[in-house]
Amino acid sequence: MAEQRREQAHDDRWGSGPLRARPGGPAERFANRIGLRHPVAVFFAALFSAFAVLIAVSLAVGFVVTHVLLDAGGLGLASADNGAITELVKERSGFLNTLSEIGSTVGGAPVLPILVGLVAIVCAFQRRWRIAAFAVFVLSIESATYRVTSLVLPRQRPDVARLENLPANASYPSGHTAASIAVYAGLVFLLVSGVGNRTVRAIGWVAAIALPVFVAMSRMYRGMHHPLDVAGGILIGVGAMMVLLFACRAAGVVAHSPARESRTGPRQTPSRSRRSRVQATS
Repeated sequence: MAEQRREQAHDDRWGSGPLRARPGGPAERFANRIGLRHPVAVFFAALFSAFAVLIAVSLAVGFVVTHVLLDAGGLGLASADNGAITELVKERSGFLNTLSEIGSTVGGAPVLPILVGLVAIVCAFQRRWRIAAFAVFVLSIESATYRVTSLVLPRQRPDVARLENLPANASYPSGHTAASIAVYAGLVFLLVSGVGNRTVRAIGWVAAIALPVFVAMSRMYRGMHHPLDVAGGILIGVGAMMVLLFACRAAGVVAHSPARESRTGPRQTPSRSRRSRVQATS
């Protein structure tokens, strides 16, 4: 019995702990009202619904930034926003150029796609489907939101010498900042939540905060984004995490519903399944 409780606790932490829907919360209400009975169908219904909301919020905030905060007829912050980058690039050196290149690399391709791919593969082998789905789709949702926002609300990059040759009118928002938050903070939230060691959790969260800050500073140092572009990236990165948490939690409501378990039987933990196979062959 004690072993079974330990296995269940392990399963709760890694399989459903951070992704468990709050009773009566938005994910549970959505799953109960949508009328779908398969977790995959509920996942994608929740994913696309929340994605539409994120797009709307990103465009609304972006419109305020580009047409109110920056516009000369509004608050006129464009000069101050560009001035911050002008001061930052005065500190350029060979060492800092290399360091900023590393920061850009850890916040974009190929590092992030490889990372989420590896996490998804490992979790799929362990049958942690929702964590695997989170890893894959959080980067996709972030990237799609960034693309739509930058196309609808073009903004010129800082008026400084840029260290990368990218489209000059795609300054808002910072996609690297958004991606680093969505992936690093998102994965730490899911994976470190299942670790009992406080030191490991603290190290994980320090990394989840420090890496996006490093990426954001690198992108501004290289003349690719303004501070307000980074703020837009923070919004998208956090928003992508929330979209995937909502979708995974809604799918979990259906996956663990009494009606479904009565048809499929309770889900076994991996360790219990392995023990059953060993007993069958002995």
